[in-house]
Amino acid sequence: MLKVSEILRVKGHTLYTASPDMPVSQAVQTMSEQDIGSLVIMEFGTLTGMLTFREIIRHMHAHGAAGETTIRSIMDDAPVSVSPNTSADEVQRLMLEKHARYIPVMDGPTLMGVISFYDMAQAIVAAQQFENNMLKAYIRDWPTESAEPAKS
Repeated sequence: MLKVSEILRVKGHTLYTASPDMPVSQAVQTMSEQDIGSLVIMEFGTLTGMLTFREIIRHMHAHGAAGETTIRSIMDDAPVSVSPNTSADEVQRLMLEKHARYIPVMDGPTLMGVISFYDMAQAIVAAQQFENNMLKAYIRDWPTESAEPAKS
């Protein structure tokens, strides 16, 4: 069964964080430059929230430009998180149930990374391709019975 720790290992350990007091405009710039859809919000070494394009778009729809707004005022301050031992099936369920495209991975109080909807799709496709290849190899090596009965 595929685990979150395996997905993070393949994905890599690059992680983008921001402070809750950073202006939203600066967060948008970082997200655009790095081509990412979320920032992990950290304060005093602790996860305090997530900022995704969803929160930014909601804010801009309600208030127009980001202006001097800080991340703290629009971030999700209670993001659902998973552990490295969480199964990929459980992550899928949580993402669908909570409408979460990005989920922080926590090992106790330590932030290990973020799993995105894209990461999940990529991992599932890779696992299916591996299984498909294994089944094809198994079928090719299928033992055949001899046409002649064995002689004693």
